[in-house]
Amino acid sequence: MAVKIKDIPKNERPRERLINKGVENLTNEELLSIILKSGTKGVSVKELSTKLLCNLKSIKKLNEINLEYLRGFKGIGMTKACELLASIELGKRINNEIDNLKYIKLTNAKLVYKYYKDKLIDKKQEHFYCLYLDSSKIVIGEKLLFIGTVNYSIIHPREIFKEAYLLGASAIICVHNHPSGNVTPSKQDFDMTENLIEVSQILGIQVLDHIIVGKTNYYSFLENNNINI
Repeated sequence: MAVKIKDIPKNERPRERLINKGVENLTNEELLSIILKSGTKGVSVKELSTKLLCNLKSIKKLNEINLEYLRGFKGIGMTKACELLASIELGKRINNEIDNLKYIKLTNAKLVYKYYKDKLIDKKQEHFYCLYLDSSKIVIGEKLLFIGTVNYSIIHPREIFKEAYLLGASAIICVHNHPSGNVTPSKQDFDMTENLIEVSQILGIQVLDHIIVGKTNYYSFLENNNINI
């Protein structure tokens, strides 16, 4: 028979231990139990938390889970899944060196990399973002435009520049990750960048940079003299 939270002595329950001992002294299972709040029929919340952590094998793997994974986990419904994912995302944002680029004046590629490195570090597919800037190089918008496979991403210039017109942007910075961690541009990266520059010259919206984000470093087309501004 599963041990329910109410059957545990009050001073040993996760919430009471947090209050009396401090959050830093709780185990991973106890922290997860507080977020999940309750178990399911025949399974206590602590057992549910332990089972989830055992399946993941490492607490760090929580960064990689998604709604589909949690919905397939017995004992975790939509509400629990959403609450857990929201908690994980808040933790990621707290640890980001820069929590928001909007209204920041971008002066170098390193600033962009600092923002995106934690956002993209665990992604298994390429994610292509575009930053939209005004004439003073201040960010007025950001949009995730494409998600591709590990080795391939289809980029449509019309989607990139359509958003620029909607925002009244004067310039753009493209950003995407290489899940392998190797930031060396592929031939496709060079071809795509060249294509975007050609379109930008016709439309009058400048491509300021294209930045490839890896796990520990980045590649800037501007810094490597592949873009002239």
